[in-house]
Amino acid sequence: MSNYSEFFKNVFSDISRRSAYSQMLIGVTSGWATGFTTMKIGKFAAFAVGGSIILLEIAHQEGLIKINWTKLDKSVDRLADKVESSLGREKNWKEKTERFVDNKLDKAESLLTRNGKKAAKWYSKLIGDEEGPKINDLHIFLASFFGGVALGIATG
Repeated sequence: MSNYSEFFKNVFSDISRRSAYSQMLIGVTSGWATGFTTMKIGKFAAFAVGGSIILLEIAHQEGLIKINWTKLDKSVDRLADKVESSLGREKNWKEKTERFVDNKLDKAESLLTRNGKKAAKWYSKLIGDEEGPKINDLHIFLASFFGGVALGIATG
């Protein structure tokens, strides 16, 4: 360990005394290392957060967990209001109206998604197939393609 610390002390000790080429080489190398590390950590963090959201949604769809979205939205809104007020930024009437309309639209959307069976019946009547849509080769290809893209981004 002391060998590494001696190496870094020699490399980074008073860079201004070194030649311009040495300064450029040290700057480029340290910048590349920082960028590379940041990208790897950022990709991992994005993959972890996105993956956990996807897993929660799958668990919710399968009925393993039940999420009270209304309560979650209200608590997130209250937390956002506290953060904004602590930063000294109060909402004006336009922002309050926008949030109110967004909440009402979210409620309307949840009402529509709860009536999904009626929509599925309507869709099956529309396409003339009582069993609903069929998965074909294109669907499988597209799902696997986008899964591969996600995996490539996560490991890249």
